[in-house]
Amino acid sequence: MGQHQRLRLVIAGGGTGGHVLPALAVLEAFAALDEPVDALWIGSVDGVEREASEAAGIPFRSVPTGKLRRYLDYRTPLDLARIPVGLVQSWRVLREYQPDVVFSTGGFVSVPTVVAAARRFPILTHEQTAILGLATRINLRVADVAAVSYESTAEMARHRHRHVVVTGNPVRSSLLTGDRERGIAEFGLTPSLPLLYVTGGARGASPLNQLLERLLPELLETCQVIHQAGPASANGDLDRLQARALTWPKELQRRYRVMEFVREELPDVYAAADLILGRAGAGTVAELAFLGKPAILIPLPGAGSDEQTRNADLLVSAGGAVALPESEATPERLREAIMSLMPHPDRLREMGTNARTIGYPDAAKRLATLLIDLATKRLPERPEIG
Repeated sequence: MGQHQRLRLVIAGGGTGGHVLPALAVLEAFAALDEPVDALWIGSVDGVEREASEAAGIPFRSVPTGKLRRYLDYRTPLDLARIPVGLVQSWRVLREYQPDVVFSTGGFVSVPTVVAAARRFPILTHEQTAILGLATRINLRVADVAAVSYESTAEMARHRHRHVVVTGNPVRSSLLTGDRERGIAEFGLTPSLPLLYVTGGARGASPLNQLLERLLPELLETCQVIHQAGPASANGDLDRLQARALTWPKELQRRYRVMEFVREELPDVYAAADLILGRAGAGTVAELAFLGKPAILIPLPGAGSDEQTRNADLLVSAGGAVALPESEATPERLREAIMSLMPHPDRLREMGTNARTIGYPDAAKRLATLLIDLATKRLPERPEIG
């Protein structure tokens, strides 16, 4: 944008943290580029994007959205009825705001805004996962530029769109500010024992919580654990785990820290962790690659087109992770996986180095630059459709 001009950006996307965090990372990149931006977030009434936008000081407008299901569900008729209402309301917001460019981070909540913006405002849609989700496939029909996180995804996208760019999946640069010693001290842990960080994402993952629970407290004889169990609104595991921990010897209690959600301490937790146990959401995989952290991944079964398994496969193929299908993730198999890695720091370091090979450290900058170019009516080269 020209000197003293502020880029007017609309962010459309949400539903999960995987569709929210990339937008925040791109906003960080705009600031690093010294590119002034006025942003407006359009999302759903009750999605995580409202809280995220408010925390970041970004104005938020909600519109009705309907989840795009590929299976029978009693809620589908009501959701379908919301879609045209969401389209109308999105168009009204866009007409009032007059953005220079629309940035879709995907999820079903992005569709009304992207469709309403078609042929009126430039649109960039970004796919975080290793596949093309249903919302992205819809958005591709009207988007000016399709950005994807991996070359393998680009091959799929090029059959549907002429302007496909591999950017990687942006991760907040603030994650690089973590400090191992600070992380150990913040949680009252000891630097002499390896640390396992267990996370099921913002909502937690009850199957992972229950698996880990069956390994406790014996696992704490050989390592420490920071455990993000998720909120009570998502599962009832936190209170049970906290109560159970109180029955252990004091030394083992000190080695286990369970909480609803890791917030501003996350950079330090990542820096301190020797091994991560988690799902294989797009955001988790991108963070592991960005930071170079080894992991044991248990993909969420039944996610759209089995996307989490495909995400995990990227890290496994690079030698950066071990994956266990949830159907095979018994306590015995999980204990075996942890103990085959945790006592071997050289192997963990090698896995971390391998994980970095699938990441794009400058993904946020790439997307910010693309958005600036699109706002000024510059498109990437038009490759031949393969």
